[in-house]
Amino acid sequence: MADVFVRSSPLDPAAEPLLEGLISEYDGRYGAASRPGGACSEIMRYPAEAFTPPLGIFLLLQRDRETIAGGAFMNHDDETAEFKRIWTRPDLRRQGLARQIVLALEEAAAELGYTRAYLTTGFRQPEASALYLALGYRPLFDTSVDPTLYRSLPFEKHIGAKAGQVGTYPVFAPAASLEDATKRVAAIKVEQEAKVSARLASYLASAA
Repeated sequence: MADVFVRSSPLDPAAEPLLEGLISEYDGRYGAASRPGGACSEIMRYPAEAFTPPLGIFLLLQRDRETIAGGAFMNHDDETAEFKRIWTRPDLRRQGLARQIVLALEEAAAELGYTRAYLTTGFRQPEASALYLALGYRPLFDTSVDPTLYRSLPFEKHIGAKAGQVGTYPVFAPAASLEDATKRVAAIKVEQEAKVSARLASYLASAA
């Protein structure tokens, strides 16, 4: 049976392999005590409504009705879709599934009018960084610096109507230490969560 993309939700039971897989992987790579509540607190940070059109998408890739990969995006700002939850089942990696997911997210985001994709990956996920670079993403960090001084590595790429254009967002400066980088990332996430919640509330109010 051919692989099939399915538009889903974090609340869908079919999404459980993706969510549980991400939690297990992040806790395994960074330690369950690396953040309050472990990786679960990060994975469940945003409400499911943030990943529904026109604000976002939650995609699953299924084979024989089993979830084997997936990813999502949510509204980062008026032009930017922030890609999240990109995952491939461990025993099926190195088959190009993650590449398919990212390209499918780019296409879906462009269909909703977004012109910029933004995403981050952790400093202990070099294979993810390699994938994004291979797909033409521009690193918003100094690649010559120890990645632990960023902890979270941001990338951008123009898509849709601006596909092929070079990004102009500034490159982040490294922190003085991993501890300082962790504090900075935590502060950014709190700020971003507040913005996502405000945009979601505004949309729901206008749609009521």
